[in-house]
Amino acid sequence: ALCSQFTPDNIQYERMDGDVTMQCGSLDSDASVTWKVNGTDVKAHHREEGSRLILMEVDLSNNGLYSCFQNPNGERRDQINLRIGSNSNDHHFPLSFSAHGQHNQESLEVTRDVVHKNRCHVLFPEVFSSYPYRVNVTAVNALGKASTTITFEEINIVKPDPPERVVATPIPSNVRRLEYFLRYRPLIRDQWQHVELTDSTAHTITDAYAGKEYIIQVAAKDMEIGTWSDWSVAVHATPWMDKPQQIPSTTEQEPLLGTYPNPDPNRSPPPTSKNRSSVRTPTLTQTLTQTDPLHHRARTAPRYVPQP
Repeated sequence: ALCSQFTPDNIQYERMDGDVTMQCGSLDSDASVTWKVNGTDVKAHHREEGSRLILMEVDLSNNGLYSCFQNPNGERRDQINLRIGSNSNDHHFPLSFSAHGQHNQESLEVTRDVVHKNRCHVLFPEVFSSYPYRVNVTAVNALGKASTTITFEEINIVKPDPPERVVATPIPSNVRRLEYFLRYRPLIRDQWQHVELTDSTAHTITDAYAGKEYIIQVAAKDMEIGTWSDWSVAVHATPWMDKPQQIPSTTEQEPLLGTYPNPDPNRSPPPTSKNRSSVRTPTLTQTLTQTDPLHHRARTAPRYVPQP
């Protein structure tokens, strides 16, 4: 598929470092002529052979508009715009492009872009194919041609359409996004625990001691600018504890209060007193204070409640 092509008249393209021959129109090879470049005498290394001008080992300084005049009346017979380039990749020269695509050993349709002259479109016959695509692009100018081949997978270049019906709503008071840093400790201790909060304004403390009063403080910082604020005024809080429950009694005496954990089989009751042999050895029931969702590790020591 041809992407662009341009071939102007009276322009001669030549490769750098070589000799260049220019012919003065249709004059005979033995005609007597005078050559000018950009209106002045030709000073570059050259020689003249009849109606021809030969420049030796040209470079970019030889670019220009060359005119030839027939002697003796000085009539201008021709003009040549000389352009020197290094190779076929020289972008200063008009180029034509051709592109050919292949997918899974089949040729692809390649079309020229109607707006961008140096752009082509390759039609994908299969969406999200597991086979790679192969595209060969060849550039041609007056100095020759050069080709390059690229291989790609469609999944790496797929591009969605831009979003539509985008709405922007002003936020009052120039609200900024903040991140927070929380610290807490039991009132009876000096060591702080720290938690960084970047996506939330709430946090559940899961390692608090049951029944212990805590001190909690928070600092804030803009997520894009500035530094951390000072610590907030301290807040005091105590983890929730379950209310005591009644323990059933086997006698007529007043019931005892407590809570019910799993009994510890490794603990044995205290020894019976020798001076009170008429009293039965009490049965001990281990109780452990429960904790609320604020924490998951209770630190309250178990206590034992005697039952007659």
